[in-house]
Amino acid sequence: MQDSGQNTGQHKEDLEEYAIVLDYLPTGKSFSVRSEPIVQLIGETRFTLLEAVPKVTGIKVKERIYIGKGDRDKVSLIKSRLTYANLTEGARSELPAAIASIIRSNEKKFVDFFNNASPLNIRMHSLELLPGVGKKHLVAILDARDDKPFESFEDMASRVSLLQDPVKLLTDRIILELKGDSRFYILTRPPAQPKPY
Repeated sequence: MQDSGQNTGQHKEDLEEYAIVLDYLPTGKSFSVRSEPIVQLIGETRFTLLEAVPKVTGIKVKERIYIGKGDRDKVSLIKSRLTYANLTEGARSELPAAIASIIRSNEKKFVDFFNNASPLNIRMHSLELLPGVGKKHLVAILDARDDKPFESFEDMASRVSLLQDPVKLLTDRIILELKGDSRFYILTRPPAQPKPY
């Protein structure tokens, strides 16, 4: 799950199978030359921001759709990876809830992140990259997981006093990474490079 952002090659595990719809524009973007419907998505595996051409009308925001290599029922073509800046206002407003939903649906994976997170270097631990986790919280998390690995978000909240909601901590970190405001990408793929105009 950890990536310093130096790796530019695409790995098999980077390919998204399912995504959550952030925005559906039946006539495309207002400034587009061609009027074709588009859908903006966030992948469930590495939180990849994507733009796609739908096969069907009436796609719903918050809908989970298949975007993998096989036969897709709702999307005909993945047009491109997006940067956070390329998201519509509607997609940006849906983003926190979509990320939180993905985290809750994959609780074990993200609890394992807390159980297995390691230092980035001699001065900083990867858990300190989560907004709101300072040295005191870090020590409390590490002591609690050393006693016994965390089993759930509820278990974490009950054993680590004053820890914010783990889902919110992760959501805030993922959004920070998607904005490209980080040296380290511990939960997402490094963002797509903006395309020149």
